[in-house]
Amino acid sequence: MPEAYDVVVVGAGNAAFSAALSAREQGARVVVIEKAPEPEMGGNTRFTAGAIRCVYDDVSDLKRYMPDLTDNEIAISDFGTYTEEQYFDDMFRVTQFRTDPDMCEILVKNSRSTMLWMQEKGVRFVPIWGRQAYKVDGRFTFFGGLTVESSGGGPGLIQYLTAAAKKAGIPVLYDTGAMELLYDDYKVYGLKIRRQGKVELLKAKSVVLACGGFEANHEWRTRYLGPGWELAKVRGTRFNQGDGIRMAIDIGAAPYGNWSGCHAVGWDRNAPEFGDLAVGDGFQKHSYPIGVLINAEGKRFVDEGADFRNYTYAKYGRVILAQPGQFAWQIFDKKVVPMLRDEYRIRQVTKVTANTLEELATKLEGVNPQAFLKTIHEYNAAVQVDKPFNPNIKDGRGTPGIPFPKTNWANRIDEPSFEAFGVGCGITFTFGGLRVNGDAQVLASDLSPIPGLYAAGEVVGGLFYFNYPGGTGLMSGSVYGRIAGRSAGEAATAGSKGPRAPKKPKALPRSSRRPRKASRR
Repeated sequence: MPEAYDVVVVGAGNAAFSAALSAREQGARVVVIEKAPEPEMGGNTRFTAGAIRCVYDDVSDLKRYMPDLTDNEIAISDFGTYTEEQYFDDMFRVTQFRTDPDMCEILVKNSRSTMLWMQEKGVRFVPIWGRQAYKVDGRFTFFGGLTVESSGGGPGLIQYLTAAAKKAGIPVLYDTGAMELLYDDYKVYGLKIRRQGKVELLKAKSVVLACGGFEANHEWRTRYLGPGWELAKVRGTRFNQGDGIRMAIDIGAAPYGNWSGCHAVGWDRNAPEFGDLAVGDGFQKHSYPIGVLINAEGKRFVDEGADFRNYTYAKYGRVILAQPGQFAWQIFDKKVVPMLRDEYRIRQVTKVTANTLEELATKLEGVNPQAFLKTIHEYNAAVQVDKPFNPNIKDGRGTPGIPFPKTNWANRIDEPSFEAFGVGCGITFTFGGLRVNGDAQVLASDLSPIPGLYAAGEVVGGLFYFNYPGGTGLMSGSVYGRIAGRSAGEAATAGSKGPRAPKKPKALPRSSRRPRKASRR
């Protein structure tokens, strides 16, 4: 290991590799350090399905992202559009207009160029067949603004990025955890690290923190998210303990964002404490919009069809955690079982089946059977059967007049056999983190940049509040990772390159924008 590098990137997920590759483009000597051993590397990225929310005006943009998209695939698909305006609408709407507008501007306006940059780095993208489009009358219609994923999901994305880093000559040091920042009261000049059990100093001109939030830290979850959050399961890596956030705050960095908020989903009730790479994201259970959710009291407690899954799944985990016993059952009948996502068919699943509702009531562990039957009968009676069911649009087929009326995709649960799946809360990542500027520089408590320190990915706060549009995590990690790496690389190599040209602003001034109303799609 050289005595010093130009740029050290902490973490080895999507945001980290994006930063490392971008810094290398500036001519910087870059090293990536990863707390996990090599078999567990990849951060939360490796546990995702690889969906990435990006701007596309029409199919010609998708062809640029996915050059091997065939004419036949295009002919049988309605990809729709996902314009910058639609992206802004979704970000403002689902965060209740709390997303930082400057950060959101950077995310949205850089999504297209970042997708092309990743594709140039060797990442292969494909349409999200099956999970984001149902085939109706021989044609796929994509919904919810989410159309593209990395081939091979999250594990595939990590493979592509790792290969790109290797090709660029970027070493990755595994079993190497960052302990504290080296800081001389003015600038950051490296890290104290523990590498394979030995404490060392790793000097660098710039440090990029891209090592995730604090979702795997039981104590921090309870402190910041609230009582009961120590009971949630962790969807991803066990190594995201908030180390990057802690180290930066220790030298005066400003906390920012929704520190009491997080991305949390319906997760198999008997899943392990942390994510299992052999299962990946298979413990998630995201077909609830076409079924019903029942708690221990035998009651529904949420509008399962309030919106497309992409806009509700990241907040419904919190709702499940708040139920008696911190669990719920998802209920489906024969009509919709063929439409369930692939994760319902894995071996590691909490599932019961029955030929009658009365039999099912006795099999739902922890549920009041009489109340369950009353709830289902009232629900069935309220279904608007005169409206056609269409899972690709908000069909307005609801259940008015009952508690938590369902807004869309309501079907009577009356056709055996019946299937039920037990779910709890799975936390994905936390929304609170560090404050950065448009160059991804970490800001001090007085909002001045801390020289030599940059951040990207889940370690950054300010983008997400209360909720999250599906696929935005990977996109923000790539966009801000690319910016952080470029900024860190430019700063680290500035002396060897001569004078730098002035930069163009990356975002419009805050005063030049207005909150956008939700679009109708």
